[in-house]
Amino acid sequence: MKKVGLYFGTFNPVHVGHLIIANYMADHTDLDEVWMVVTPQNPLKKKSSLLPDIHRLQLVQVAIEDNQKLRASNIEFQLPKPSYTINTLAYLSEKYSDREFALIMGEDNLRTLHRWKHYEQILDNHCLYVYPRALTKQELAEMDELRENQKNGLLHHPSVALCEAPVMKVSSSFIRRSIRDKKDVRYLLTEPVYNYVTEMHFYK
Repeated sequence: MKKVGLYFGTFNPVHVGHLIIANYMADHTDLDEVWMVVTPQNPLKKKSSLLPDIHRLQLVQVAIEDNQKLRASNIEFQLPKPSYTINTLAYLSEKYSDREFALIMGEDNLRTLHRWKHYEQILDNHCLYVYPRALTKQELAEMDELRENQKNGLLHHPSVALCEAPVMKVSSSFIRRSIRDKKDVRYLLTEPVYNYVTEMHFYK
């Protein structure tokens, strides 16, 4: 069975930080592929800064088109809203019975995993590949406390693998704000993504 890592995100827009994580997981772990799952817009939460689903998917596609180990996925576009990870995993496991699905997430998400719907079921049936994040001082303190107290047992759960992926403090919100302020973001995006965003006048 192929082992597929699911990397969820709004990717608004997808940037080099996302791609470094995705490529690291595909190249430096036992994952055969990484699917970058574009999270659909919640119809009950209109956000003017969020590009339409199809454009965010297209940005991911042009960003990774030359990488055979990475794939853009719109799987959640067709699932009921809001999208719960447990439901997406159940759907994928049934649709692709020849694949084993794992989750890719940052340390900040691991801290709140116990609030996810049926998180115990996720841990029982799927591996979690956790990468470090550039955290705030408060988040660092919370993470240190979590490590020390082994809160929820998540850090030492047999399904959790801590990965030493490169840490890059860059965010989509910073990129959107920079574009709006007419700053140069060409080195924070791949060339195809930068060209697409520029040609479509996104985030202006």
